[in-house]
Amino acid sequence: MSDTLRESPVDAAALETAMSRALELALRGPAWAENPQVGAVILDSDGRILSEGWHRGVGTAHAEVDALSRLARGEARGTTAVVTLEPCNHTGHTGPCSVALIEAGVARVVYAMADPNDVAAGGAERLRNAGVEVISDVLADRAAELLHGWTTAVRLGRPYVTVKWGSSLDGRIAAADGSSQWITGPEARADVHLRRAAAGAIVAGTGTVLADDPRLTARGSDGDLADGQPLAVVFGRRDVPADAAVREHPRGFVQFDGRDPAGHLAELWDRGIRSVFVEGGPTVAAALARAGLVDEYLLYLAPVLIGGPRLAFDDLGVATLGEAQRLDLVSVDRLGGDLRIIARPTAHADGPASDTNG
Repeated sequence: MSDTLRESPVDAAALETAMSRALELALRGPAWAENPQVGAVILDSDGRILSEGWHRGVGTAHAEVDALSRLARGEARGTTAVVTLEPCNHTGHTGPCSVALIEAGVARVVYAMADPNDVAAGGAERLRNAGVEVISDVLADRAAELLHGWTTAVRLGRPYVTVKWGSSLDGRIAAADGSSQWITGPEARADVHLRRAAAGAIVAGTGTVLADDPRLTARGSDGDLADGQPLAVVFGRRDVPADAAVREHPRGFVQFDGRDPAGHLAELWDRGIRSVFVEGGPTVAAALARAGLVDEYLLYLAPVLIGGPRLAFDDLGVATLGEAQRLDLVSVDRLGGDLRIIARPTAHADGPASDTNG
């Protein structure tokens, strides 16, 4: 903990408690919009929360401005603003939050992590130049995990790609006759639908579409459509039948030939898609993995044995064990009778940042 934090009129414990609350508020915003999830709280000189705010999506007030709007005129003067992300310093769909804080008379700004977007960064410097005390890196690790997907997408300039599958203990995703419903239990399936609803797009290969006729929708436990729906995307050159369920998707349907995964992701990025949830097909999964385009692997592992050749991935081009793709284990959780495993590639190649904060 820095000396600056210890010397703040609002003590360190109060600032961390406020930041924890701001992180909770951030989660109320859309998980995979063009803008990041951000939360903010305004504290008085005794560390009491005067107001709260969060960002609700592109074109709406940013978290700091949302929190300031809940105060009476002049009430923010001399206060401390606690924000999960460095206040922005540019005009996009809305004006710079750094300017809004200065004009409101905020005396101190505390944030968890710097803005990774070069276009929006610089708010901390602007605040300091205006005489506002700035404190950074409060609960930075928690904020970094919250925004891991979004910051990765910004850094790489393409959607964050999660490849998901459910398998038996011996790694099979279906029986010899192709049947796969249901390898995993209801708790795992419910978790999948929550993650579908938070994603920008859900991807399946034409093989999966032709074999299973999936809807590629997010649904609640009652089977009804969830409020959030991903864009339905199919990779592959074979025609999708005119009566395929995916063609009736409530958010729409897009097909790519699958020959250029990086190019397809770039097109989705241009459509405003910041996350892709890959659900169907060993061919698509392997193509993305071979190209180094997978950011996270999500596995639901059921305690059953099936045997046979039906695996989650086609050939990855790994000839020897030394060529295997190494992953960092993020978490292992029990969901009902199954395990949920999340792992990420050990390293990413650097890529361009894009203007996504508006």
